[in-house]
Amino acid sequence: MEIFRAPRVTLVARPEFLEPEHLKVQWQGQASGGERLAEYAGRICYMSQHNPAGRSTAEYLENIKKQGHGSVLEHAVYVLLIEGISRSCSHELVRHRAGFGYSQLSQRYVDESHAAFVMPPAILGDAALEAAWEQQVTEAQAAYVRTVQALLERYSWVADKGHRRKMAREAARSVLPNATEVKIVVSANARAWRTMLELRCGEGAELEIRRMAVAVLRCLQQEAGALFSDFEIYVADDKLEAARVEYHKV
Repeated sequence: MEIFRAPRVTLVARPEFLEPEHLKVQWQGQASGGERLAEYAGRICYMSQHNPAGRSTAEYLENIKKQGHGSVLEHAVYVLLIEGISRSCSHELVRHRAGFGYSQLSQRYVDESHAAFVMPPAILGDAALEAAWEQQVTEAQAAYVRTVQALLERYSWVADKGHRRKMAREAARSVLPNATEVKIVVSANARAWRTMLELRCGEGAELEIRRMAVAVLRCLQQEAGALFSDFEIYVADDKLEAARVEYHKV
């Protein structure tokens, strides 16, 4: 049985910027495709492709964030594979709707006999709590396996083996804990990501989704730093990482 003690975030898709030949920008500095796209969209609004202020892309986007003109950030969409989070955490994540798309592992179709589990941050480091928690999830997984086998026998009259397995798993999943690990592909534009990060990276957020949000922030800052440069990661009073943002709800 695999136990996750931290999430795993992988970038799986990024914007590709294709600059029109007839409306080129006088670019300054280096930038990623998503950063260029956001700047280009902003400059089209004022036909300022000649870059009168001579700003680099990072400088231009810093001013965009400062002024709160977040609509141009909606063009840059980033897709992440997030693993090592619990179903409890994913159910918090999918509450963010505007600008987001989700594709999540289905317990109805996937055999969870060898599912992984996610240890809550509050338990980490306490040997007694960790041992008790591991015993509980082990027992829950064993109950799932027993229930699936019993239901497969009960539904032996169902000729379609695939449908029979689905019927068994959809009922047996009820005994699995919220700590069961899930894999989820999440797409969102940069503005939507920023809103989620502001809400979930803060010290008031639930600990597991806060841990996940900080991991997402690190991934996005590495990919498109100019779009997320005003977020600062720090260690909070509870000794866990959190993040704060300079420009609120861009």
